Amino acid sequence: MGKVKTPLAERRVARLASEQANKRSMVAVGGIPGLYLSRGEGASARSWLLRYMFDGKRRDLGLGSVADVTLAQARERAREQRKLIVEGIDPIDAKREQRAERIAARAARVTFQQCTDQYLDAHGDAWRNARHRLQWHATLEKYAHPVIGAMDVAAVNTALVLRILEPVWKVKTETASRVRGRIEKVIDWATVRNYRSGENPARWKGHLDKLLARRSKIAPVKHFAALDYHQVGEFMQDLRKQEGVGARAVEFAILTAARSGEARGARRDEFDLAARTWVVPASRMKGGKEHAVPLSDAAVAVIEKMNAMPRLGDFVFPGLKEGTMLSDMSLGAVLKRMGRSGITVHGFRSTFRDWAAECTSTPAEVAELALAHTISNKTEAAYRRGNLFAKRVRLMSDWSRYCNTVQKAAEVVPMNRASAPR
Repeated sequence: MGKVKTPLAERRVARLASEQANKRSMVAVGGIPGLYLSRGEGASARSWLLRYMFDGKRRDLGLGSVADVTLAQARERAREQRKLIVEGIDPIDAKREQRAERIAARAARVTFQQCTDQYLDAHGDAWRNARHRLQWHATLEKYAHPVIGAMDVAAVNTALVLRILEPVWKVKTETASRVRGRIEKVIDWATVRNYRSGENPARWKGHLDKLLARRSKIAPVKHFAALDYHQVGEFMQDLRKQEGVGARAVEFAILTAARSGEARGARRDEFDLAARTWVVPASRMKGGKEHAVPLSDAAVAVIEKMNAMPRLGDFVFPGLKEGTMLSDMSLGAVLKRMGRSGITVHGFRSTFRDWAAECTSTPAEVAELALAHTISNKTEAAYRRGNLFAKRVRLMSDWSRYCNTVQKAAEVVPMNRASAPR
């Protein structure tokens, strides 16, 4: 450690700093060994410098401009650097390492939007519906990215997530709930990739559920509008008078209790009409499992009618554009033409389920499998290997017959005719 010079007064140092210098000079200001006022040519070229010896070599460390750093601050900075020297650390090397770390941190910085794109690239191929990916991106682009899209994903916190959700939580509850879930998945992915650490600020249970009202409390679940099963026969009679691919697709969806997308996306090679079976591949099923559907006579008749059409292609119910399937709007248009805009095609699954429960002795699990519902009880699901296909054959045949029968209103007869009004 160098000799400690008697500290110069701040006024004296300020005068030295303001003096014009014809050449570079160093003035020891004292107080800390090796602390100098470095004066270059021109009044503005004034800075603080710490000169020290490390491993037998003289080193000069800049501590900042006189215009930005006061004398007291320069002495404090010099004191801190001297502590490093005593600990065997070269301050210049330490400064370079810190700068390299900052550069590396900036290079490793990943924004929430970049994480979204990478998450979609990693998982998008696993989604059965390309529209699902578009919806994912669109909702995050609209609601999340304006707030946190350009932000380092490591900096996303609960306050920011709430800034996204609170404005829409009560007015667009379903959408807001989906946005929350998607933010949670992106942040979980970023955490596993070591782009951030700590708890997920978008998690619901034990976190946001304490800050936001439950979805069911502010936006009760609305089920698909369904037709009363007593009216199915009359409806089917009217439906069969409708012309077009859309009407046949609606008829087929009702007869098979299939989801709209499963029926519209039906391909010719999925059918074995000799065996009276339609096998929907796992890639097109909501539950991700292959589903075998027994076909009634009426359902087979619909497929045969569609196969007889001159239009060729893979889809049984083709759209207007070659190589495409019928759109969901086309099915809704059929109901609208029939004056039934108050119900939905999907609602007929509920109609079927009510009929099975009220009008048949079919076990609940058979009806649930006919709807391709997964078994909620994990233990039961683990032990059940079959699909109860034989029992479902009879169920779907009974359903077809019921759909072909127009129910008549019951005639009310007075118990005591003598007392009946005349």
